[in-house]
Amino acid sequence: MTQGARTDRVGEEFREILAEEILKLKDPRVGFVTVTAVKVTADLRRARVFYTAMGDERERAATRAGLRSAAAHLRAAIGKQVRLKFLPELEFEEDATIEQGERIDRLIERLHTQEPGDA
Repeated sequence: MTQGARTDRVGEEFREILAEEILKLKDPRVGFVTVTAVKVTADLRRARVFYTAMGDERERAATRAGLRSAAAHLRAAIGKQVRLKFLPELEFEEDATIEQGERIDRLIERLHTQEPGDA
């Protein structure tokens, strides 16, 4: 098994665990969160957790803060379910791909609604 395949497999396992554990968090700051991906470094020391969160900017900032404060708890939950020599540090990053896709869709729609002579 190649190193990339192993980190992908570990990342997917972490994604599944974190998706379940985030739902169980009691922190009122954490809103509706979807874990979209987990990218693990080759040495398995760091895991970047990509997620989407519902709500306006203020609510998403609260979710971001709640996830960061729950990082130690979530890391421990991974440790209970996965046997690794080292547990990775978790870094949370909001996944902007959905937002970017929606922006591209709006731009394309705007282009299609313009009259041919407007360009």
